[in-house]
Amino acid sequence: MAFSAAAREADIALLLAAQVHLGTKNCNYQMERYVYRRRNDGIYVINLEKTYEKLVMAARVIVAIENPQDIVVQSARPYGQRAVFKFAQYLGCKSMAGRHTPGTFTNQIQKNFEEPRLLVLTDPRTDHQPITETAYVNIPTIAFCDTDSPMAHVDIAIPANNKGKHSIGALYFLLARMVLQMRDVVTPTNPWEVVVDLFFYREPEEAKEDGEDGGDFQAEGFAQAALPAPAGSSDMWGAEANEGTAAISAGYGGEAPTGFESAGGFEAAVAPIQPVAYVAPADFGGEY
Repeated sequence: MAFSAAAREADIALLLAAQVHLGTKNCNYQMERYVYRRRNDGIYVINLEKTYEKLVMAARVIVAIENPQDIVVQSARPYGQRAVFKFAQYLGCKSMAGRHTPGTFTNQIQKNFEEPRLLVLTDPRTDHQPITETAYVNIPTIAFCDTDSPMAHVDIAIPANNKGKHSIGALYFLLARMVLQMRDVVTPTNPWEVVVDLFFYREPEEAKEDGEDGGDFQAEGFAQAALPAPAGSSDMWGAEANEGTAAISAGYGGEAPTGFESAGGFEAAVAPIQPVAYVAPADFGGEY
């Protein structure tokens, strides 16, 4: 599928706005081919044209796999975990976020053993353990590589900034959209309505401010129904309540209950039939 020039320019503008082109002050010798120039402050600038070409190549590889469940997308970096979940949701593949359990791809006795046909990673340096395991079992690997990322056992390296939350989200967003366009799920007549903001990492404080913790039900239209009044509350202070209180007080021989007993609907205690006589301690020895 050939992408139009206007769409290509819009995608590159998105990558530029997300600072995908900013690398680090160090450069691996295998990443020199993807570097455009070096700024005065020592930051290497990545060529976004080659980044876009590698995104298209990675999308073609993903589309070539018939079953999406044979694709595993993984990110140990926190900035890429939400993007990984969204990418797996829209493409139907598997996602692994957080720490990688050693032996996931090599130890068949493990409960979470996986045998994918393709692995997509966020950072080769952080995700070094799954890359090592895929080298043992011959699983092709696609990774977003920064200028200082190691390229060992990486089959398709996408040169990009893999340390910023906006950069990682924009990369996964474009890759997912390219795959859907190649599958003919997204067409000019049926555009993709998903925004790139859903792929960005969000701080827990930001999620709480927006009410994502589920605490603000009034804003969503879920008004809580009023609870029924407890027994003996203000609606029981009529004539029937006064008669019942007077009857109880007459049988008890004392005053009517007050305080929390009357307000809470508690019944007054029944008076004993005969008072218990006091027995001195010295009298216990004479009976036994």
